[in-house]
Amino acid sequence: MSNSTIDERIRSGLTLDLEQEATRISDFIRTLLRTRLHRRGLVVAVSGGIDSSVCLALAVRTLGPDKVFGLLMPEADSSSESVDLGQQMVDFMGVSHEVKNIASTLDAIGCYAQRDAAIREVFPAYDGSWKNKIVISGGTAGAINHFHLVVQTPDGEQLRERLALKQYLQIVAATNFKQRIRKNLEYFHADRLNYAVIGTPNRLEYDQGFFVKNGDGAADIKPIAHLYKTQVYAMARHLELPDNICGTTPTTDTYSLEQGQDEFYFALPYEQMDAALWCYNHQVPARDLAQYLKMPEEQAQAVYHDIESKRRTTAYQHMPPCVIEDVF
Repeated sequence: MSNSTIDERIRSGLTLDLEQEATRISDFIRTLLRTRLHRRGLVVAVSGGIDSSVCLALAVRTLGPDKVFGLLMPEADSSSESVDLGQQMVDFMGVSHEVKNIASTLDAIGCYAQRDAAIREVFPAYDGSWKNKIVISGGTAGAINHFHLVVQTPDGEQLRERLALKQYLQIVAATNFKQRIRKNLEYFHADRLNYAVIGTPNRLEYDQGFFVKNGDGAADIKPIAHLYKTQVYAMARHLELPDNICGTTPTTDTYSLEQGQDEFYFALPYEQMDAALWCYNHQVPARDLAQYLKMPEEQAQAVYHDIESKRRTTAYQHMPPCVIEDVF
């Protein structure tokens, strides 16, 4: 397939009639609230990122600001920029909101202590104050994904070591407390107000299992789970969100060292990952994806394998509770 043909096909596939799509989402939310959920409004956790910002804007478009409640829930590792952007969004949309710092709760249940204990098994000199993050390796090279721990010493030196499974699982389990505590607060306010909870994953995150089960994966409505990340950015511009919101770079905002989502989880930056997932979903040969992304065909095939691998290994994330037989 020629460069122009594959470029045009992907560009067309990822292009939406944004006004029509915004209306479709609003109609979907409104119908669900009235006919199935029987709730009178929406709770949205606002992180300052593009996904939660678009979800907040769509919620306000659907119901108006008086029936939407925003929650900002920073913790010890949150960046000040994300808090500022989240505050800007709730102010911009004119919704009632609460800022609840969850650091003391996380500290009380052992989130930071359990994480730090696992980090010290890798870096014995780590004292709890060093910035840190986990990064992924392997998938784009056709190998099995594995993880490295990166820490930054007080003098600015960054150290990196491959994580054994035990330490990796403990660090991730500890940090998952963050999403699960946040979701508890969202449902407290949803119960208090008789509102429904909005989930904010985009298609990349939903498809590839990039969420915490019973954490940010829990919600009553996930209005943008069918939208690729580039489409979410386009929707933000269509909804005329502030320029600095529309220009945010996707981050996890989970670890204290700055960390892009492609470092921690996805095989590629989101624009390329969108194209890869779209091509995979539409049976585009790896050689054509390689042509579009200007990479070797073997690497494009490795990206396809990584998509398949993440779908398999995160299927558990999507599973409802298992019962012996249907009960109704």
